[in-house]
Amino acid sequence: MGFAVNSRQRRNHTPQTYKNMKQTLTVIAAVALGAFSFAQAQPPGGPHGGHMNPLEEMSSSLNLTDAQKAKVQPIIDQAKPQLQAIHQEAMTKAKAVIDASVTQIRPLLTPEQQTKLDAITKAHEDLHNAMKELHEAKGK
Repeated sequence: MGFAVNSRQRRNHTPQTYKNMKQTLTVIAAVALGAFSFAQAQPPGGPHGGHMNPLEEMSSSLNLTDAQKAKVQPIIDQAKPQLQAIHQEAMTKAKAVIDASVTQIRPLLTPEQQTKLDAITKAHEDLHNAMKELHEAKGK
């Protein structure tokens, strides 16, 4: 049994079906925007607030000696810019996909839903910008 839909089935969509599809797409857009903003808003070090740096996490988990810490730190320092670049590239690509999806979804929504979506989008952008400013201020 496949996902193919014959033309008779397509013609039988009721207004309620389209309303349900719109609601589903709105939820998908909101979830996607939420996931993106959550990922964007994460402080360096991950979703737990970045309380420990990678060396501290590794040292705690593996019970590293001071000599091991001294050897591990330069490796972590060398990897950090590469990881930041990969993260930034991934976030840029994710934003492009989300923006394209929202652009396709928005016309399917009622004016009220569009207003709500715009507010959600703005709130997520504001949160991202605030987190970015906070991160930059910490780096100074």
